[in-house]
Amino acid sequence: MPVCEPPTKPETHSMSFNHQPTGEPGSTTLTESPLVTFAHAVHPISAAARDYANRKSFPYRVKKGEFLVRSGELCPYIYFIQKGILRGYVQDSKKEITTWITAENELATSITSFHAQQKSFENIQAIEESELTALHYDDLQYLYTHHPEVNITGRKLLEKYYRDAEERAYIARLTEATSKYQRFIATKSFMLNRVPLKFIASYLGMTLETLSRIRSKLSHAK
Repeated sequence: MPVCEPPTKPETHSMSFNHQPTGEPGSTTLTESPLVTFAHAVHPISAAARDYANRKSFPYRVKKGEFLVRSGELCPYIYFIQKGILRGYVQDSKKEITTWITAENELATSITSFHAQQKSFENIQAIEESELTALHYDDLQYLYTHHPEVNITGRKLLEKYYRDAEERAYIARLTEATSKYQRFIATKSFMLNRVPLKFIASYLGMTLETLSRIRSKLSHAK
């Protein structure tokens, strides 16, 4: 089974957070992992769990247009976005259908591929050059097994992202295109100047031409 490896320079993998230099080329000492800080804010994590996650998680950058995972690959990493925007999409014949868009201070992965450890049916692509932190599936499972409080963090995050999925499902079921766009700008307005309109149109289930007409109509109505 093809495995998705982070699209980074090899030396990136010699970096970890809050870790002493190894003497190897490219190794460095960094502050606490942004992923650990994020998780600890959701629910307190023990010092031992934080130390383990700091040692196992690592930072890297992905360039605009690069992929974190492609359809048919296994994605063994979960990512925390410090800077940038990612999108998930599926390929329907020659058409790309954007299924989600997410930005700073959020987690991203191919959910089915990561949690079930099977091939991904979606692609994850960087819309902007992005700074991320990665944690391997095996390391997350170790944290769940040996540090019970991490399970509470995981549960709270699952609840949060389930609500996000419900919001996407709600937008998809709206029958009026203008209502879909208005719902989008009410919840994700900060993306309007950062995400190409073709991706927003695809996410909302409409053509680019329809989205352009709606935007023009709403602009003239102000």
